Amino acid sequence: MASLRAHLYDVAVRLAVKARIGGQSDIAAIRRAFDRETFPAPLGVAFTPGELGGVAGEWAEGQGGPAERPALLYLHGGGFIACSARMYRPITGHFARAGFRVFASDYRLAPEDPFPAGVEDCAAVWRALAARGPAAIAGDSAGGNLALAAMVEARRLGLPLPAAAALFSPATDLVGRSPSFRTNAKRDAMFRPEALTRLVPAYLDGADPADPRASPIEADFSGFPPLLIHVGAREILRDDSLRLADKARAAGVPVSLTVFPVVPHAWQLAESFLPEAQASLSEAAVFLRRALEAVPVPEAVA
Repeated sequence: MASLRAHLYDVAVRLAVKARIGGQSDIAAIRRAFDRETFPAPLGVAFTPGELGGVAGEWAEGQGGPAERPALLYLHGGGFIACSARMYRPITGHFARAGFRVFASDYRLAPEDPFPAGVEDCAAVWRALAARGPAAIAGDSAGGNLALAAMVEARRLGLPLPAAAALFSPATDLVGRSPSFRTNAKRDAMFRPEALTRLVPAYLDGADPADPRASPIEADFSGFPPLLIHVGAREILRDDSLRLADKARAAGVPVSLTVFPVVPHAWQLAESFLPEAQASLSEAAVFLRRALEAVPVPEAVA
């Protein structure tokens, strides 16, 4: 059962976001609507500018606690055109307080830097982080897409894969074949289908939307790490997650899928007051930590 706050938040997002960007065709205007630091960062977290693999971003670390913390790469959403690591501090800060050392990447954005620039950046960051030891990856929406794409690239390049991935409402099919893209058009509190379809050409810039790096649903998931997938029942992207879960399971990948009632897209950003956001992030933190703890420790060479 959804909380009362989830119902109220759904209405607030519908009035504040969907009404503003639903019929918008100007990418700059959509970007301004997305680029708002609406929610506070969790207390007790240090955010430090940094760079990995030549890509800027920031580290998030909880204050106190053990010196050795499991590593997590977080890739923010924003439709491939907007948002930043700073805006996603409510999420990265939550993971930091859960004991992770988090790097949030400020990958290049379209339309200035279209596909595959963002994928290349995320793969470069992953290469650098994985070189330090076992790590996990997470992302939401476009960031969930890029987390999957980074794994596709990592496997192609012979890099280690993450121990696990947490994906929040990932956009997995830029061709737009998921039924919920149409059936949830009115139920989705944040997006109308036409708003998202305007973002795809700006991101792809003529590239094939069926490229597995653009639409990870096209990828071969054999050998992928365990996936945690959280999505809202009313989202137009709901079936992108359901189809991903089905295909990954068919390839033998362990999948933990939860469909949350009522909550709008990217509800995890509201972790300061929304019970469903706290539950999603806490469950993801436990899932990722257990996967990292299960990674075999290399035997010392005598």
